[in-house]
Amino acid sequence: MLLPMAAMSQTFDFDMTKPQPVYSEEQGYGYDLLPAPDKKKPNEPFYFSVRVDDGNYRVTVVLGSKKKSGLTTVRAEGRRLMVENIATPKGRTATYEFVVNKRSPRIDDQTQVRIKDREKGYLAWDDKLTLEFNGDAPTVQSIHIERDNQCPTLYLCGNSTVVDQNDEPYASWGQMITRWFGPEVAVSNHAESGLTARTFLAAGRLDKILTTLKAGDYVFVEFGHNDEKEKRPGDGAWYHYVYNLKIFIDQVRSKGADIVFCTPTQRRFFENDNKTIRNSHGEFPAAMKSVAEREKVPVIDLNQMTKVLFETLGFEDSKRTLVHYPANTFPGQEKELADNTHFNPFGAYEVAKCVVMGMKQLGLPVVKHLRSDWQDFDPSQPDDWKAFKWSPARTIDIVKPDGN
Repeated sequence: MLLPMAAMSQTFDFDMTKPQPVYSEEQGYGYDLLPAPDKKKPNEPFYFSVRVDDGNYRVTVVLGSKKKSGLTTVRAEGRRLMVENIATPKGRTATYEFVVNKRSPRIDDQTQVRIKDREKGYLAWDDKLTLEFNGDAPTVQSIHIERDNQCPTLYLCGNSTVVDQNDEPYASWGQMITRWFGPEVAVSNHAESGLTARTFLAAGRLDKILTTLKAGDYVFVEFGHNDEKEKRPGDGAWYHYVYNLKIFIDQVRSKGADIVFCTPTQRRFFENDNKTIRNSHGEFPAAMKSVAEREKVPVIDLNQMTKVLFETLGFEDSKRTLVHYPANTFPGQEKELADNTHFNPFGAYEVAKCVVMGMKQLGLPVVKHLRSDWQDFDPSQPDDWKAFKWSPARTIDIVKPDGN
């Protein structure tokens, strides 16, 4: 039996100026999810997928066109931002490299990650590496993909504020942080909405990470939003929560990798003065910091940074970072969306900058691989939401993610 082209190789080259097939299991590559580019609709987004094994893949895209000017954004898998709003004049090209982590639920021949039903349709868990070309006028000349077994990987563990949100209008910092790292670093996001430290472990998600974790890698851990709602005997900030955080520490360090804690992002809950954010996480941030101090784990204080971010933006403009939209903004959305926990793309972009800034303040060696256009960020001086340009994916789901 002939194997699909993508199963026989770990290096691929595609000339996108020539016709390419629609994806099929037999072929193993091609246009996917949306119709192939159409000359009659030259500015429509499109997806291109390649069947590959689990691992990290260095991707080189040459953007631009001989026939028209372009404005292109490239995202990978579940809307991970890789290349942002690149303008290419007619006849000019721009080349970008980045690394995409591809994974499946498989842990070994007997076990798999116990993913949720809603995750079964996520691009992050399938058997393909998928690239999304979006923007006002997406143009791409070529795609080169090759296996990269050497680059350090940033593994992300967390909940709905971290996960690669598969659909608009939700987004999380884990799918935006990819924007700021060059082709020397991969990001593997294992977070999922509604998870606690305990349920993350119970689902085998850390076990999956441990199958490929190595010295030089990092594991970032952000929990708290959902842990605080667990009500079994022993639950709470100072017992099961800190106990489970210690499991992360011990397991990660057993592989020679580094662990970093992130305190939970704030909810947009203002005090009666409409100026001050009220802490809704109780003692969970303090408990995480206590474990970190005892175990010498570096901490990025997202709890404090997002407090500053929300308070700086103020009662009204802070809504612009979250899923707050009037009725009928999206197809089938008959009621207003007013979610004070889950970020939209702009909010996720700002929180990702907080995380990167936290890495810099900690002096983590991986920051030497930040892209040249990175500029240091202060949440008390956030970006202008009116100037933020995001080309929405065509996949929309207005159902609120698990957790709160």
